[in-house]
Amino acid sequence: MIGKLKGTVDEIGEDHVVLDVHGVGYIAYCGMRTLASLPGPGEAFVLFVETYVREDMIRLYGFSSAAERDWFRLLQTVQGVGARVALAVTGTLSSGDLANAIALQDKAMVARAPGVGPKVAARIVAELKDKVPAFSGAGSDESFGLKREIGEGVAPAPITDAVSALVNLGYARDQAANAVASAVRDGAEDADSATLIRLGLKALSRR
Repeated sequence: MIGKLKGTVDEIGEDHVVLDVHGVGYIAYCGMRTLASLPGPGEAFVLFVETYVREDMIRLYGFSSAAERDWFRLLQTVQGVGARVALAVTGTLSSGDLANAIALQDKAMVARAPGVGPKVAARIVAELKDKVPAFSGAGSDESFGLKREIGEGVAPAPITDAVSALVNLGYARDQAANAVASAVRDGAEDADSATLIRLGLKALSRR
């Protein structure tokens, strides 16, 4: 089985790359994020690979990082999610964005991926919410747990109110939740909503 290829970019297509490894051209199908990260033809690149072997074909899927490949694998543990959908999701959302979407139960963010409908997006965030902390190492991150509370609607009222206020000011829900979670992590866990809003705006202004 092929797990990684190191070679030079020979050709970049709409949905694939041909990587030349010692004179052998390997075709690997990639998501948009990986395709966008590729250098020009003739340049060196390391591609992390998932190999699919079927009776009628052998297909390689390529990723710019091992983390992205691991998400591709994990997504396919969800009922109804195959390689095509998993590739679309990892090609649209970064690992951090995907973890946030699942923590916040943000179906709309997952549904931004081409070909991913509301029902599939709902299954992804529901079925992976308990797997992501251990999978991504986020289990030791207090902000991840807080974001999951926000997503499940059980976070303390000042936190919920602060997130809602930032969303009403035009920030995306994941941005608002990240900013408030950052403020709480930095010591404002007992602050009122007004303080959390102020600290959240300060955090957002630095990005």
